[in-house]
Amino acid sequence: MNIAKKVVFTLLLGLTFQNIGSAAELNETARPQTGWYLFTSFRDNGQDGLHLALSRDGYTWTALNNDKSFLLPTVGAKLMRDPAIAQGPDGTFHLVWTSGWTTKESKQFGYASSKDLINWSEQKGIPVMQDEPKTRNVWAPELFYDKKEYLWYIFWSSTVTDKFPGGSNISEDNYNHRAYYITTKDFKTFSESKLFCDPGFNVIDSTMVMDGDRYILVCKDERLNPPKKNLRMATGKTPTGPFIHVSEPFTISWVEGPSLLKIGDTWFCYFDHYANPHYYGAVKTTDFKTWTDCSKEMTFPKDHRHGTVIEITESLAKTLQEKKD
Repeated sequence: MNIAKKVVFTLLLGLTFQNIGSAAELNETARPQTGWYLFTSFRDNGQDGLHLALSRDGYTWTALNNDKSFLLPTVGAKLMRDPAIAQGPDGTFHLVWTSGWTTKESKQFGYASSKDLINWSEQKGIPVMQDEPKTRNVWAPELFYDKKEYLWYIFWSSTVTDKFPGGSNISEDNYNHRAYYITTKDFKTFSESKLFCDPGFNVIDSTMVMDGDRYILVCKDERLNPPKKNLRMATGKTPTGPFIHVSEPFTISWVEGPSLLKIGDTWFCYFDHYANPHYYGAVKTTDFKTWTDCSKEMTFPKDHRHGTVIEITESLAKTLQEKKD
């Protein structure tokens, strides 16, 4: 090797080791920056409202606004638990949430909308389950916009006393939930509440996405004896199913609040592991058959609780990063 080649080789070798050293210094969970993703959540019992976190890779989540609330709850029992968000075709963000623990507080869920996630409409309580006077609760509403029908679906879980009696299905405080839904085109008028999903067991915290031409429904198996408390999925050909092929659990027990996000060819299902030790985690899949737990690669804000994740624009992400109360 002549002197010139040796010098070039030495320089390249040095740069290579320098790059390896730099890479080694990076957090091993670092991923290519592919988009801007927003996660809603709440803290404690939900009394201070909406918290938001931002990510570029789906793994590392950073609290926005110094982890202060973006929206204080004013309806129902003045709680904002399980905040779920979705963006409509006109760019408007729609937010729904659990506004009270029981129907003694409010047989409704909370609703508000925004163009920029900073300035919000007046909050409304959306009444549901009018034809079910024995409804005990309205928990964890979620949103889904069906592009084929130009129609919004809002679904949640309720226990209706004596409607689904049942043995091993019962969870804490004799709850035995099923999923119900309403539809709307404008968030002003709504359909009557109807049964959305009855997989034959106690179910809460449903969420739905489209994968090709099928609808994927993920929900929490809420049965207590023996404990299930894990996530399962089912598929349907329409937004209301029927949802069939209910899977075996694809998470450990004592998790809830699933939210699905697709990055590249990978689907992430985030969840709240609410038992001790409490942590937020995720599993991932490319085919909805084989799931890998990637919780240890994830970073979330302290005390992050059950919310949903969506993709947003870079300009909106920058605006949210600049907000400081």
